[in-house]
Amino acid sequence: MSPHRRSSDFSSGRIVAFTRQCFAIQSDLLILWFGNCYWDDIPLQDLIKNLSELLNMTEIDPIMERREREEQERKNESLKKIMYGLCAVAAVLVGALIYIWTSKSSLVKDLNEEKEDLTQQMIALKGDYDSLSSDYESINSQLDSSKEEVNQLIERIQKTEATNRAQMRKYEKELGTLRSIMRNYIVQIDSLNTLNHKLTADAAAARKEAAASRAENASLKADVEQLSGQVAAGSVIKSRGLSIAAYNSTDKVTDRSSRVVRLLASLSLVENDLAPKGPIRVYLRVKDPEGVLLTNSTQTSFTYNGQSMVASASREVDYQGKEVELSIYLNEIPVYAPGIYTVEAYTTQSLLGKTELLLR
Repeated sequence: MSPHRRSSDFSSGRIVAFTRQCFAIQSDLLILWFGNCYWDDIPLQDLIKNLSELLNMTEIDPIMERREREEQERKNESLKKIMYGLCAVAAVLVGALIYIWTSKSSLVKDLNEEKEDLTQQMIALKGDYDSLSSDYESINSQLDSSKEEVNQLIERIQKTEATNRAQMRKYEKELGTLRSIMRNYIVQIDSLNTLNHKLTADAAAARKEAAASRAENASLKADVEQLSGQVAAGSVIKSRGLSIAAYNSTDKVTDRSSRVVRLLASLSLVENDLAPKGPIRVYLRVKDPEGVLLTNSTQTSFTYNGQSMVASASREVDYQGKEVELSIYLNEIPVYAPGIYTVEAYTTQSLLGKTELLLR
């Protein structure tokens, strides 16, 4: 309140107080003079009392008005302060709401980006799984199962709201687990491929070695067969000097068919240390000019080159690897026809020799 206004209120108060005193004196005088007189049927004392109350009201009104005005001003000031406070609170609330809305929008955007990044990681993981393959059926079955898990996880991620952070964290853990499983598959496949390559290389080397061994064995077998053949050939008893002569009844050589009573074949078994030692039977086959084998009661049979043959005569000798001379007689042939006779000497292993005899 201004000083001028306070001075004016003080002067008005002094005037009102002075007027009040004057009326109080007049009231006392009137009461003394008139006592219990009535005015227009109204007691004079009541009239004076009313006048006194009116004077008091006249004195009190400016003060009450000032007090009411001051009270109203204080209320207005309080209201202003409350309004200012409410405005400040409203402004803070609006700012907070704007901040919260902005933060939420930014957070939702970040969460959507995280969801998209997680989805792309899962799609990349699916591509990695699709690129894996193995020659082993058990691993391929496990790979198919893991691929199906990846596909289902991608579908769940796409259907889940980005703001569901707990579920997204769960998906991230599943992604890590599937990556670990894929790394294990890669290690297994690499190990098996390395082992397979090694086994393949070893098998190829083994096949090559086996082929070389077979070739070597074939060569050795050929050598052995050759040596065996050489040994067998070397172990075959051979002869030399096969000859045959016809004898008459006086035991003289003759070439007349009508005088022949027996034939005598002579030959020598040559020395051979490789040949089997022991008894050796030499077989003699004599054919007449017509090619008919000459036989008698002492004929025998033998096997040569898997074929059974009949001998005209035979003789057994003891062969010890040294040269042996022997003779074989053919007797009891009733008739000898003129012509050329063919003579062959055999063992069960070989043909010892051939010769001919001409009879007239």
